[in-house]
Amino acid sequence: MPTPSKPKPEQTPAQAAEHVASAHKILKDLQPKVGNHPELGEAITKLEMALNILAIKTGGLL
Repeated sequence: MPTPSKPKPEQTPAQAAEHVASAHKILKDLQPKVGNHPELGEAITKLEMALNILAIKTGGLL
């Protein structure tokens, strides 16, 4: 497993939110193709929670 690296200074919470939102969309689009799989549903839920946390930490300025 790779070790976490320090975030780059030019990365912003908005960029992180964009990545999470993109991953969320990919998984939501994949769900009908794969079917109702519990791990896929869990991943989608975790991404939604991450987006909410980012929104709260940035004061909704995403």
